[in-house]
Formats: sequence, structure tokens, C-alpha cells
Amino acid sequence: MTVSVMIVDDHPIWRDGVARDLGEHGFDVRATAPDGESAVRIARAVRPDVVLMDINLGATSGVDATRAVTSELPDTRVLVLSASGEHDDVLQAVKAGASGYLVKSASVTELVDAVRRTAEGDPVFTAGLAGMVLGEYRRMADAPTGGEPPPRLTERETDVLRLVAKGLTARRIADRLVISHRTVENHVQSTLRKLQLHNRVELARYAIEHGLDQDA
Repeated sequence: MTVSVMIVDDHPIWRDGVARDLGEHGFDVRATAPDGESAVRIARAVRPDVVLMDINLGATSGVDATRAVTSELPDTRVLVLSASGEHDDVLQAVKAGASGYLVKSASVTELVDAVRRTAEGDPVFTAGLAGMVLGEYRRMADAPTGGEPPPRLTERETDVLRLVAKGLTARRIADRLVISHRTVENHVQSTLRKLQLHNRVELARYAIEHGLDQDA
């Protein structure tokens, strides 16, 4: 299936260049936007599979736009593409619902692969940033927690969740558990619904908070 993409960046030359590169690699570039406010409005209209989102966009930041898009369009995933690799920027984007974070120094090959993987539901990060995010979640998991007990997951859902927390892609999980890629996706979607989460990054955080990232 052709992956539909929307590109949000306030630099027109960069924005047009990314659109051209993705178009040449078979993506359906449905729209572009120069700022966060128009990004949310246009995303509602074109409903792309993936929004490629810059962070620094002026009045409505990329973080705010990410939060709005992922809240209103649950089937649309956001991959941040930013010049910044700062700790706070990455964490704020992920907390807002971004599925991944790529810095603009990435090659075209890396960008193409990242967009495809994001569309498939995999969390995608520039090298080093995934460790930063999971490290922060581990730190947060050390804080005392309370409240209601978590929803009950099946044994297979728990197996899949444990491997998501370890950073495996859906295809690697399928190979590890000797099940189909589609079955992995079904388990992931079922777990997301049960836990009322939005993406694999949030699943990884949940798994870490409950000790599922450790070997049984």
C-alpha cells in the first residue's frame, strides 16, 4: 500500500525538498504546511498516514500540533523531523504523542526508511535518542505509583508487550514468537485499546513502568 504523508516545516525550500524526495520514493505526499495551526487544520482534511513534523513552528509549536493531530486523528502517526536533538524537545514530542523523532542530519535513505516504519507502527528514533526516551521513562517509573490495577492482558499480549519494550520491530517480534506480522499487529492494537494508549512509545513506557522490559 502507498503511504500517504504530510510535511510540516516553516522553511519552504526544506519542505519542498523533503516532499520531492519522498515523492520520488513512492510516497503519496498529500499536503504540506508552514506552521502548526495550519498543520492541524490540513491534517483533518487530508488524513495522512504519517505527518512529518518540525518542532519550531512559531505560535503553535510542533509539540502542540502533534498533540492535536494524535488526539483528533488516532490513525495518523507523527514522526518529528527536527534540527534539534535536545533532551527536552525529544521528550516533549514523545509525550505529545509522536511515534518517533529524527534529526534533520538524517540521510534520504534513513528518512525514507523511518517514514515507512512509522506507517507500519514502529517507533523510530535517531541513534541515541531512543535510549534517552526509555531512560527517562525508567527514571519516572522509579517514582511511587498508585491507583487501580492494570487491565488484564493475555499471555501472548504480554509477550508482545515485553518485546516492544525491548525495541523490537513488529517483524522481529513476529520472527521471535513464530507468529505472523499481522498477528503481532492485532495483539499490539488490542493491548493499546485495553491500556487506553496511543502508540508503541507509550506501550514501551507502560512496559517499563511495570517491569516488563526486564527478562522474565
